Amino acid sequence: MVSIPLRNMGMARLQRVAKSLVPARLQDALRAMHRDIVFRRAMRRFRANPEACTQPGSPIVRDLIYGWGNESWSALQEYLTECIRHALKARGPILECGSGLTTVLMGAIAQRQGQSLWSLEHLPGWAARVQRCLDRYSLDAVVLHVAPLRDFGTFDWYDAPLGAMPDSFSLVICDGPPGGTKGGRYGLVPVMTGRLEPLCVILLDDAGREQELAIARRWEIELGASFETLGRGKPYIRMTVLGRPLQAAAGGR
Repeated sequence: MVSIPLRNMGMARLQRVAKSLVPARLQDALRAMHRDIVFRRAMRRFRANPEACTQPGSPIVRDLIYGWGNESWSALQEYLTECIRHALKARGPILECGSGLTTVLMGAIAQRQGQSLWSLEHLPGWAARVQRCLDRYSLDAVVLHVAPLRDFGTFDWYDAPLGAMPDSFSLVICDGPPGGTKGGRYGLVPVMTGRLEPLCVILLDDAGREQELAIARRWEIELGASFETLGRGKPYIRMTVLGRPLQAAAGGR
């Protein structure tokens, strides 16, 4: 039996000692259990009042990010809050490039508002995890499509099921494919040009990378759009399609 003198022991030190006595595997299981509890509670609050999550620093959004458990890849709070704000204003189908926590939250909003969310994901294993969460909350408004990356010549992009998808989208949440993909995320516009309606908003994550800024400048010309860079902690781009596209690149027809 291990005897630990608790008197005069600081809380931080006590926590370190306790942690050293708990096997790493058990620590991971307890952490996962805690994340799940936090996520379920935050989802209840989010679904009851998503409008409350549009305020900067929302504790609900913070708990959702923690509970989802993929902080290194999840959209950070500013970007996620912007996605929620625009999803609540969207008046038509939403397109998402790359699935994750945004899929669950945008799906909950779309379902509440009688709309649909189409999410494209190239990793089957990750898509399966996201789909399990969608099933848990019965989010039938989401179509999560596993779409391998296809070679379009000068760029790779999702092999989207265009024949089954809506004719137009009012909002695009673009957090994929990965930056190392040939052409990065550029393929969204040449492939989906005819489906991005006037005043469609595109939220492009990772604007701290020069590649994303270069892509936004190309889209600005090709779509007849305007964009601005937002976000303090992790910049993102908000682009608005002002009218009909000025040109349609090859490969998207």
